[in-house]
Amino acid sequence: MSLLGRVARSVASDAKTVAYSPIAAYEHTRYTVTGMRTGDVDPADVAMSVVSTVTALVVVSLLLFPIYWVLKLALSGGSASLFATNINLLPTDPSLQTFVWVLGDLILPGYKVSVTIPGLGYDVFVRTPELVFLDASAHGVEYPSEFKRYLWNSMTVAVPTVLLAMSLIVPGAYALSRRQFIGRGKLLYGYVLFTQVGGGIGIASLIALYALFVQVGLDANKLALSVYYAATAVPFNTWLLKTYMDGIPKSYEEAAYVDGASPLRVVWEVVLPLSKAGLATVFIFTFLAGWTEFIVAQTILATDQYTLPVGLFLLVSEYSTPWPKFSAFALTFALPIMLVYLGAQRYIEDGLSFGGVEG
Repeated sequence: MSLLGRVARSVASDAKTVAYSPIAAYEHTRYTVTGMRTGDVDPADVAMSVVSTVTALVVVSLLLFPIYWVLKLALSGGSASLFATNINLLPTDPSLQTFVWVLGDLILPGYKVSVTIPGLGYDVFVRTPELVFLDASAHGVEYPSEFKRYLWNSMTVAVPTVLLAMSLIVPGAYALSRRQFIGRGKLLYGYVLFTQVGGGIGIASLIALYALFVQVGLDANKLALSVYYAATAVPFNTWLLKTYMDGIPKSYEEAAYVDGASPLRVVWEVVLPLSKAGLATVFIFTFLAGWTEFIVAQTILATDQYTLPVGLFLLVSEYSTPWPKFSAFALTFALPIMLVYLGAQRYIEDGLSFGGVEG
C-alpha cells in the first residue's frame, strides 16, 4: 500500500476508534464488574488499576491547569484581571464574547450564479443567499479583532515553509542514510554544526538579514520569510529524520528490488511508510517554525502582513492589557498546533513501536 493509502487508512482507523470509544469503555466496565462477581477478575488488580488511573488523571489535571486558568480568564468577560486578589476556580459571569471578538463576523456572502434553463434560450441569473454563521454585532462586539487577517498571513507563511522544508529534508535524509558519496562525512558534520548553532546565528544575524532583504527587495515578502524558516529548519530535521531511516533494515529495500520495484517506488512505498514517525515529528517541527516564530516576522513583514504571534504581541500594552481578550486570542492561536499534535500522535506512537523480522 502506498504512503497516502496508509495515511488515509490510519486516519479512518483513528476516527473509528474515537467514535466507538464510549462503547468500548462501557463494555470494558461491564466485563470487569461481571468478572469480579464470578471471580474471574481479581479485585486487587481492579483496585490497582483504579488507583493508577486516578493518579494519572491528577497528574494530567495539574499539567493542564494553566490552560484551564487561561480559558477561565477568557470566559470571565472584559472586567477580569490576571492579577486578581480573590482566586476563583470558576469564571465569574461566563461569556463567549471574547471569542466572538477574536473570530469577528463569519459571513459567507451571496454570489450571482448564471443558470441555463432548457427551452428558454437564455441564461437566468440567480443570487445565492447570504449565510451568516456568526454576527459579532449581535453579541455586543462592535470592533472585532484582526484575527482572520493574521490567520491568513500565518497560513500563507507556514504552509510554504512546510512544503519547502519537507522537499529538502526527505531526500536529504534518505541520501545521508542510504547512500555513500564523496564528502558525505563532512556534510554530516556540517549538519550537526548548524543543528547546534543555527538558531543562535539566526538571531545574531537578524540585522544583517533584514538589510540583505531590503537590498534585494524581499522585505515585506511572506514567501521570502517562508524560505528563511525552511532553511533554518532543514539541518536539525534532516538529521532527525535520518536517524529514523537508519533504523529501517536494508533487507526490506533489497526485497522490493528483487520484486522488480524501481528506486523511486521503493522510497515511496517502503522507506517513507516505515519512517512515518520521523515524518510526523519533522512535520510538527517545521510547521511550528512557520507558525510560532515572532522576531523575524515582526522585523521583515509589513504591518498588514503580520502573523498571529505578532498580532498577539500587539495586544500587550505598557499600561494595560486586555487579559480576557489576550487569553481568548492565545487559545484560538494555539488550537491548530493542538490539532497538528493530535493528528500526528498516532504515527509517532506507531513508529516508536516499530519492529521487523529480517529474512
